[in-house]
Amino acid sequence: MASSEELHKRRGGAVARGVGSVISSYVDTASGGTITDVDGREWIDFAAGIAVSSVGNSAPKVVEAVRAQVERFTHTCFMVAPYESYVAVCEQLNAVTPGGFEKRSALFNSGAEAVENAVKIARHATGRPAVVVFDHAYHGRTNLTMALTAKNMPYKHRFGPFAGEIYRVPMSYPLRDGGLSGAEAAARAIEMVEKQVGAENVAALLIEPIQGEGGFVVPAPGFLPALRAWATAAGVVFVADEIQTGFCRTGDWFACQHESVEPDLVALAKGIAGGLPLAAVTGRAELMDAVHVGGLGGTYGGNPIACAAALATIETMHELDLAAAARRIESVLAPRLRAAAERDPRIAEVRGRGAMLAVELVRPGTLVPDPVATAAVSAACHAAGLLTLTCGTYGNVLRFLPPLVISDEQLTRGADILDAAFG
Repeated sequence: MASSEELHKRRGGAVARGVGSVISSYVDTASGGTITDVDGREWIDFAAGIAVSSVGNSAPKVVEAVRAQVERFTHTCFMVAPYESYVAVCEQLNAVTPGGFEKRSALFNSGAEAVENAVKIARHATGRPAVVVFDHAYHGRTNLTMALTAKNMPYKHRFGPFAGEIYRVPMSYPLRDGGLSGAEAAARAIEMVEKQVGAENVAALLIEPIQGEGGFVVPAPGFLPALRAWATAAGVVFVADEIQTGFCRTGDWFACQHESVEPDLVALAKGIAGGLPLAAVTGRAELMDAVHVGGLGGTYGGNPIACAAALATIETMHELDLAAAARRIESVLAPRLRAAAERDPRIAEVRGRGAMLAVELVRPGTLVPDPVATAAVSAACHAAGLLTLTCGTYGNVLRFLPPLVISDEQLTRGADILDAAFG
């Protein structure tokens, strides 16, 4: 087997430079809360493929389901010759997503596709053009979802012009918005929409219940319910981007449920299928069914192998109660992060829910972001065998997304490495 060094040299002559990687080691195997590279080095995994491998890599039920499906057939295209597993996944999504109303689902390949199709559905159903998004948002890398995303580098830089009729308003960011309550922050955003766009022109209000790439920003309590109430009154489709927060990641099945918010549409991906590419939009039946036949779909959307993996993944989440597992992870890791914050004045805030936790780093005594220190701490973690990710509009947030099946012992070892990296 080639070494990581050899593979990295081959990569330079084969892979486009614009495709980056966090580490230069190459994976051989992965399971539970660890990854082993081709050189035999073990890494504690605090990334989970960016919140994808929530049930762990090579989860037994997922492996069994995928193997069985590959032996039966690999692809027919649901739009040509349909199959039961697509229907079964939609039934499961309709059942587990927030809201007791009648729902429908449609399956796609990636989070960006899910968001883009949610916008299509909202525009078609309402006949309105405008979409409202938030500061620090991340929604994907297609042309429309780049327009929806707030951060220029690396996501948008020199890739424009972008899709139009996108309007951005302030997010509730408790560390940085002057102590506004959730209701006050929502009123600020709503006032901007009504004055600058006009509620009657808005098809959709699109929001991550906890922002992902933007810095794991948890809005102040009351922010999401106030926006939900305004959207209902204004006839605006409330779209929750639960791509990173969904499927037990935050200690409930979906992050909206922490404040009993019921979105009209939910965009889903990442943790949905145990590492296979699958995404979905699930929502109110009258909205989903408003689109004409043939208006939604895609060649690979709801591929039978991915659907088999998704059914096994959802079954595993139920059987192992991975929402409770996420809360257990928070109970182990969050106190360690708070203790580090008490010792280290660079840590301005510890935030997040469940197994979606982060620390924001600043210059001591200020709120000036410190991306240099953030990158240095993350690099020190990598050198010691802990896989971590950074994020945030200012590049100054360390985020932690361990697989939901990670052990307490692995969590503790990871926290020890993190402590040493800060030191």
